[in-house]
Amino acid sequence: MNLHFPFDHPEIAAVLTRLHEAATADKWKIVPRLPRYFWAKSTGHLGNRSTQHQLFSDLYSAVTPERGAVLYLMARAIRARRVVEFGSSFGISTIYLATAVRDNFPGEGSPAPKVIGSDMEENKVTAATKNIEAAGLSNLAKILQGDALQTLRAVEGPIDLAFLDGPKDMYLAVLKMLEPKLRTGAVIISDNIDSFKKEVGPFLEYVQAPTNGYASSTLGLSDGMEISIYQRE
Repeated sequence: MNLHFPFDHPEIAAVLTRLHEAATADKWKIVPRLPRYFWAKSTGHLGNRSTQHQLFSDLYSAVTPERGAVLYLMARAIRARRVVEFGSSFGISTIYLATAVRDNFPGEGSPAPKVIGSDMEENKVTAATKNIEAAGLSNLAKILQGDALQTLRAVEGPIDLAFLDGPKDMYLAVLKMLEPKLRTGAVIISDNIDSFKKEVGPFLEYVQAPTNGYASSTLGLSDGMEISIYQRE
């Protein structure tokens, strides 16, 4: 796989290339699960945690290199220092975000991780932690295992950027929990908007309403990515 990355860190690029290659195998795991996926979607069971575990627990469900580049470049553009991630999976997106934070503040010591992720699946958190270590970013990034509404509650502000990529019906609840800690101008990037329109509906209504303090629009990257800017003072 010949990939171009928006940064010049060969050791990080090597880890990401390995992970993106591994993620391509997802399609072979997904095919036999499609009948159950479409049944769950048509019957409203796709938001059920047990169903999600059966369908996705061993899948990378990873950001593509294109979307990873968006995460990195956006974090660089706003000079993000503190980043929160909902749904870290095997750590691909976490690595893009932590690389951006490192490049924003080269040589700066980090007494505590600046990129805090969360994932329900213990096997994914274990693997992601190893991937982050392989990329040399353990001092910057940490992934917590469990319900994000609990694990991310103690994250300190101000938050510069939040990436939402966990269960889609939780986007709004996670955002509202983090909202008091968002700095003015914080960026919220939310993935898979087109694939889960029903599940993300309340979230989109909230961030796109002019009265809730956001400027927001859906970009046609892959299966949709919502970019929202927090504007409240």
